[in-house]
Amino acid sequence: MMRKNTFTLLLAFVMLLFIKQSFAQATGNPESEQVKKVLSSYKAAIEALDVSNTTHLFAKDSKVFESGGVEGTYSHYLDHHLGPELKVFKSFNYSDYKVDVQVDGLYAFATETYIYTIVLAKDGSTIKKKGVATSTLKNNNGKWEIVSLHSSSRNTK
Repeated sequence: MMRKNTFTLLLAFVMLLFIKQSFAQATGNPESEQVKKVLSSYKAAIEALDVSNTTHLFAKDSKVFESGGVEGTYSHYLDHHLGPELKVFKSFNYSDYKVDVQVDGLYAFATETYIYTIVLAKDGSTIKKKGVATSTLKNNNGKWEIVSLHSSSRNTK
């Protein structure tokens, strides 16, 4: 009888832990909210066409991959790709944005899906694409930084 009660108690404890973890993931926890804030800050800077104050969102040795290309560190990507590219845009807007974040210790894994619309400054032409980005972030002394960012896009239907 003692063995059955111990097993029942252990099973109840495991179920409570599972329910607590599921509730935390469903309602969002402070760590995942902090990660979402980093991603939101980056997205907002791109929409503002001003990424001059975004290097603090990335680890110094970060890696950026975009549509099949290896772009190097974020600083390199900013200087040689993203910065010059944003200068030719009149606007850049995200819609249908969704983000999923999983935190595991010092690391977080995020998937963002969205549609982005770009209006070019030179002639007002529009580019509209469906995109996805996956990011790995690391908690560095209480501050979440993007370690790896991979984005790709395709034409909308």
